[in-house]
Amino acid sequence: MSQAEQAAHSPEAAWPVSVLNAKVKAWIERLGFVWVEGQITQLSIKPSWKLSYLTLRDPEKEESVQITCNTQLMRALNLQDGDRIAVYGKPAYYSGRGSFSLWVTEIRQVGVGELLARIERLRHQLAAEGLFDPARKKPLPFLPNNIGLITGRGSAAERDVLAVAQSRWPGVRFTVRNTAVQGARAVTEVVAALQELEANPEVDVIIVARGGGSVEDLLPFSEEALQRQVAQMQTPVVSAIGHEPDTPILDNVADLRAATPTDAAKRVVPDVIAEIALIKELRVRNAHALRGWVTTQHQQLAALRSRPVLADPMVRITAGRDEVQRSLGQVRREIGHRLDKERAQVAGLRSQVTTLGPGATLARGYAVVQVLPRDGSEPEVVTSIMQSPPGSQLRIRVADGAITAAAMQTQAAK
Repeated sequence: MSQAEQAAHSPEAAWPVSVLNAKVKAWIERLGFVWVEGQITQLSIKPSWKLSYLTLRDPEKEESVQITCNTQLMRALNLQDGDRIAVYGKPAYYSGRGSFSLWVTEIRQVGVGELLARIERLRHQLAAEGLFDPARKKPLPFLPNNIGLITGRGSAAERDVLAVAQSRWPGVRFTVRNTAVQGARAVTEVVAALQELEANPEVDVIIVARGGGSVEDLLPFSEEALQRQVAQMQTPVVSAIGHEPDTPILDNVADLRAATPTDAAKRVVPDVIAEIALIKELRVRNAHALRGWVTTQHQQLAALRSRPVLADPMVRITAGRDEVQRSLGQVRREIGHRLDKERAQVAGLRSQVTTLGPGATLARGYAVVQVLPRDGSEPEVVTSIMQSPPGSQLRIRVADGAITAAAMQTQAAK
């Protein structure tokens, strides 16, 4: 709408409904022809009708669009509710009743091969993002307080899970949420149930169960929206979709894949009889191990008690004391022998010194004459008459003492 039109628009100049519808129709029809893919949820067709109507729904969201097409086109394809189709049409706005629909001129069914190829592409994409990484898998509780179960109402999967779980542990509790497990509503209902159970603090683990089916029936469990929801869950999720050959992407994203709903119940709920038997077996094994340990320790104590050192703890001390005394006596003897030898050697040396010393010479009648210097220095032995001129003070050493004398006269030898 131009500024002039906006300025001119007022309660007094309001558009008639026909003008509004004509303008909306003009804008919508400018979009042109487009290809749209979805799942058939409501199909209205009669041979007598020229036009047929159906609702095309997004398989991952609560959004849909009305489709109008020629009845002959619908009859040629034999379409059914739940079929995945791609339509080629032009958006149309019916101004008479103010309704929007997609006028379709071509319809193509999405084949199983193409769907499987899409699933594989999504599988590779999610794997590259790390959603399949074992490191992000959360462990299951050993004995869950409350198990969330998402499955079809009155389905065999629900009966199998409940029956097997209660036979294994009668006190187990379930919070069951019945949802569509195939068709256009399956993804949105399962995602809503997951969010509800995630918000319940009593739920410790969640099982998503379905008892097999065709490739088309299992398509909701490979939709991206469901995988994103499971990947962000804090509560562990167990995938129990189909049987062994069936591998929807949910099996890869979930924290645990069970081959069947029955297998899921066995993996999540411990067998009370088996656990009690295991406890008994462990008690017996522990008792045997304890008795064996006590016996071994008793034997080791008996062996230690039989050793001489424990029979008489003083044996080692007595033996050590005797060894010290023997060593002490030997040392003393060795020291005595050495002292006697050294004494004899000293006595011999003393006798030699006595024999050769001046004392023995003096004892035979000789004397030692020394001159006493006037300066008070040490006396000198007189060996020449030049050392003791007349008047010199002399000291004469004899065997029993010393005599002080003075030199009266010197006489040279002839």
